Amino acid sequence: MAFGGTATELFRRSPAISAGRPAVGILIIQVKDMLMKKLINDPRSVVDEALAGVALAHPDLLRVSLDPMFIVRKEAPRAGKVAIVSGGGSGHEPLHGGFVGVGMLDAAVPGPMFTSPTPDPILAATQAVDGGAGVLHIVKNYTGDVLNFETAADLAEAEGITVRTVVINDDVAVKDSLYTAGRRGVAGTVLVEKIAGAAAERGDDLDSVATLAETVNSQMRSMGVAIAPCTVPHAEEPSFTLADDEIEIGIGIHGEPGRERIKIEPVDRIVDRLLEPILSDLPFASGDSVLLFVNGMGGTPLVELYIAFRRAAEVLSEQGITVTRSLVGSYVTSLEMQGLSITILKLDDQLMELWDAPVQTAALRWGR
Repeated sequence: MAFGGTATELFRRSPAISAGRPAVGILIIQVKDMLMKKLINDPRSVVDEALAGVALAHPDLLRVSLDPMFIVRKEAPRAGKVAIVSGGGSGHEPLHGGFVGVGMLDAAVPGPMFTSPTPDPILAATQAVDGGAGVLHIVKNYTGDVLNFETAADLAEAEGITVRTVVINDDVAVKDSLYTAGRRGVAGTVLVEKIAGAAAERGDDLDSVATLAETVNSQMRSMGVAIAPCTVPHAEEPSFTLADDEIEIGIGIHGEPGRERIKIEPVDRIVDRLLEPILSDLPFASGDSVLLFVNGMGGTPLVELYIAFRRAAEVLSEQGITVTRSLVGSYVTSLEMQGLSITILKLDDQLMELWDAPVQTAALRWGR
């Protein structure tokens, strides 16, 4: 579809709807010996229809293109402003499309479920937001994302667009996984996008914004846990299996295995298990001021996230670490996976100022 299409046109031309199927319904998928219920029409059109919904819900913030597939700020491009582009496989909402807007991303590029977007839409998004001051690509450390963003950056550079790339690798659970060489990029990506986005919004140049993004990445650590898996809409089985009394410590956002599989424990003990490698890896120390981010994986109630936050804050306080800023909610999900992750970012005055700066996106809004 042409980029200039209206939200209503995007909705009408979404594959399942244009084929005359019901706009609302429950699709029941047979997953081995269990039924997986999903509020979708057709597994093949989930991303298209979701993007049509995004366009209809947030016309004040953004525009959506379905062919090639990307989301951009409503007023993009902005002359003289460093543009920030991120993206990756769908299924982690609100990452990344939910963070397109004032103070964060200029564009987000969604791929198929749990699959990197190809270079073509990444390049198209880069072109769409370039205002002459260069473009920063923020990329989670998954092999497909890294390779495809790298190719798109090369193509953009050939057209005269200056591109810098920052690769996020905040996960301390494992060094390598099914999808990565090195550490995975997980929930800390949101913090990089917010802080780098605020710097770009105030007028910092490309090198400064990229350096700041690298600094945030280097000063944060994350680790997650899953108590139940998710199922990709077109798949015939869950992304991994757990016995009724098991949990996976160190899980990735696609269901990659973590450090260990153990019997389920009270949440305080689980939080302690996550914090130990996080705190020792940087390392964090008494006297540090930090942002504490407890993130839900998609199927975890907010009440449970606050229970986990309470314990994490207690542990940090006992170690002389001050929680100066906080974020609690489901921001980097894995469809309906039950679980959570904890991210800790070491703060200084500049990072706090940029975190507090105004933001106006579908998923984060304050200061305006």
